Amino acid sequence: MRKKWKKILLALLAIVIIVVGLAAWKVYGTYRELDQMSKSKEESRFGQFEEKPEYKPPEWTGTERVNILLMGGDERGLRKGEVARSDSMMVASFDPVTKKAHLFSILRDTYVDIPGYKDNRINAAITLGGPDLAMKTVGNLLGLNIQYYVYVDFQGFIKLVDAIGGVDFYVEKDMHYTDAADGHVYDIDLKKGQQHLDGEHALQYVRFRHDAMSDFTRTERQRAFLGAVADKLKTGWNLVKLPEILNQVNPYIETNLTPNDMLKLASLGYKSHQAGSAQIPPMDLISDEREGGASVLGVRDLDELKEYVQEELQKDKTETPPASPGASSSASASPGSGSE
Repeated sequence: MRKKWKKILLALLAIVIIVVGLAAWKVYGTYRELDQMSKSKEESRFGQFEEKPEYKPPEWTGTERVNILLMGGDERGLRKGEVARSDSMMVASFDPVTKKAHLFSILRDTYVDIPGYKDNRINAAITLGGPDLAMKTVGNLLGLNIQYYVYVDFQGFIKLVDAIGGVDFYVEKDMHYTDAADGHVYDIDLKKGQQHLDGEHALQYVRFRHDAMSDFTRTERQRAFLGAVADKLKTGWNLVKLPEILNQVNPYIETNLTPNDMLKLASLGYKSHQAGSAQIPPMDLISDEREGGASVLGVRDLDELKEYVQEELQKDKTETPPASPGASSSASASPGSGSE
């Protein structure tokens, strides 16, 4: 009997050692892949930009709000040394105390002051001074300290969605667009309804802007889809596969996040819930303007925009609003009068 228990204990010990070893290997693999996202100056697509103290992002201590600028660019057809405008721009904001996360999508044609340069569309900041200038410009617009950036080429977006096994998502309408000038590489053809979107079709969905509201509805779609991707990444199997997922997207991503920063943010993100999302600028603060013969989006009142951002950060869409006194008394007066 004692020999039997000894064999069982040895077998359990062997299983524990294997599990711990695999976990350690996964942690090491994840750390190694995260480290490769921070490119050296020689490897970076932004290596030609001089680092200027006035653009340097503030450090995050881990206790205050942290803001990350997410940028997506289309690098097709670029010559060596050229930088794509940030076709998509979002700011993810996390409060480590309340565990609330907010997502702001920025309209790329917003006409703003770019420090050290003439006023321009906000998506031009990255081409003029790299990610540091983009963070500074966006931070000035929102009234927030932007500590980090993550830049993703569109091919990286495709690889990410494919690496997590695609995303189940409801496409709200038929979406069709074709352009022979592109060689039909980025034609869009999606049907309305619940879909399983792979990387190519997910990119079609988030890029579609050929309707009456153009970029306004596109940024709403991008926020919604990014939330679905985040939810899929939190699932157990994708957490196990994280090193492999990161390996797929690494060549297309750049960031100033260190591996330790990423692990801290990953922990914070996992514990947080999305409390809200909003478009910047909101519709009532936009003014249609023309610059150099082209249409751009002006901001009616910069101070009011910053107040709007702070108000959004206090909101939590997951909280149930308290019932009005009238509704409460009505419910208690007829407890059996529910809908059939």
